[in-house]
Amino acid sequence: MAPKKNNNRRKTILQIHKVLGLVTGVVLFIVSITGCLWVFKSEIESFYDDYKYVTSQEEDFILPSVVKTIAEKEIPERTIHGVIYGKKREAIEVVFYEAEPVLFYQSLFVNPYSGDVLKRIDHNTGFFSFILKGHIRLWLPEAIGSRIVSYSILLFLIILISGLFLWWPRNKKNWRQRLKFDWNAKTRWKRKNFDLHTVTGFYISSFGLILAFTGCVMAFNWFYFIAYKATGGDKTPQFIVPNNISESMSNSENNIAYDQLIPILSKKYTKASSFELHYPENDSTSILVEVSNSGGLYYNMDYLFFDQKTLEEIESPSIYGKYKDAKFADKVIRMNYDIHVGAIGGIVGKIIAFLVSLICASLPVSGVLLWYGRKYKKKVQKKPVLVVS
Repeated sequence: MAPKKNNNRRKTILQIHKVLGLVTGVVLFIVSITGCLWVFKSEIESFYDDYKYVTSQEEDFILPSVVKTIAEKEIPERTIHGVIYGKKREAIEVVFYEAEPVLFYQSLFVNPYSGDVLKRIDHNTGFFSFILKGHIRLWLPEAIGSRIVSYSILLFLIILISGLFLWWPRNKKNWRQRLKFDWNAKTRWKRKNFDLHTVTGFYISSFGLILAFTGCVMAFNWFYFIAYKATGGDKTPQFIVPNNISESMSNSENNIAYDQLIPILSKKYTKASSFELHYPENDSTSILVEVSNSGGLYYNMDYLFFDQKTLEEIESPSIYGKYKDAKFADKVIRMNYDIHVGAIGGIVGKIIAFLVSLICASLPVSGVLLWYGRKYKKKVQKKPVLVVS
């Protein structure tokens, strides 16, 4: 009875694997292909980003209050998200961001010595904007596309787990053919397609699970919360900007205060690659400065909060504070995006993420071919046997 029971269970899992694969196939193909291209975004953009660099000088950078005046004159009536100060030969980047009612996301690059505007970039247009829209919402309206992508990635976790169960050989003789391509001149394309689906699927399954899991963390708040609590998190897993300690002050005092922060932090964090200062939203909120300790990585950034009047440092109750104070669960969540795009492993990690995404894109294709070949295979007509009496 046991073999029959196992066969029934295997058929049920195969049916689930097949149905979910067919339902999500197109979505997973688009998400995987666009993910491949997004991985090397910064490397590709580095070939044409001369506007980000200036001739290094021994002068001090222009103050944040001056940058604010220049930026607001260039792009009036828009919200400044942050001002990024880099190395001596890097332009200051002013980031404008408004999520509603219509996404407005632009950057202004300013000479850090003269204040001249070097370039204005609209992040909501261009090749990589097109790729990102496909990746997160299939180029559909946000409310529809993002939901389709989110649930498809969640189902992809089930597809991968069921695929591993189906891959597992029933006996020792099948181990070899499940681990390598055992092809010769007589191997038919159906066999090759089966091997491409099963063998490559097995080798990238663990990485695929990581990509799908980190994608779900970004897609679902409940998944994010469970992932954090499951790893032992005990802080507030949201981003919180604490209020000032001192009483509110006039705008003139406010300008004098935050103008001092970048010079102070530059001397303290000598190895930092950049500092992103966020102007306070109102008189009650603190000043936020994000210290990037590694170019191209987000997980080990230091999020510092300062009183607008006294510049006294304020502790945040959330997981986004100083990296050295982060616990294991905090680090897992903070690493999520860097893991998702492979940046956590440097250029090697990005190559792995690229290859895994590419192979993930091939799985729905080979899977559909398998399904089509089995469902619509031609029935071989048996030739009548001539009986000689």
